[in-house]
Amino acid sequence: MEPEATQDLTPPEYTTEKLSVTMNNEDPTTIQVSTPSNEQWKRVGDRISAFLADLPEYLTDFFGEYRRPIITVSLIIAALIAVKLLLAILDAINDIPLMSSLFELVGMGYSAWFIYRYVWKAESRQELSRDFNALKAQIFGQKTV
Repeated sequence: MEPEATQDLTPPEYTTEKLSVTMNNEDPTTIQVSTPSNEQWKRVGDRISAFLADLPEYLTDFFGEYRRPIITVSLIIAALIAVKLLLAILDAINDIPLMSSLFELVGMGYSAWFIYRYVWKAESRQELSRDFNALKAQIFGQKTV
């Protein structure tokens, strides 16, 4: 028993668009056909071109209104990039043989000199305290005592 072949006899559905046809009175050989989709695209294009024409004004107003936050965010991003770059440079230097040991020796030598110069004796500690307070006054704008 073989299956029977059936044929779909329903007519296909056609969609129609509303067309508007205009003739130019000056040149009767020219016919312009426009569909709603063309008009819709034209309206969208007009809106986009109007937006792009006003874009410099929008950006100026936006930057004027949010100037401080934009600068703050920019400085934070710049600081993060600088730290990342510094860490990359230090990592590259650290990969050079004997450089990390040399830097450790320099750091220990400077620490020993600082302790001998400013921390070892009482009068040098007072001098360090005066220098520190003077620097703090310069930075924060306080008067020195």
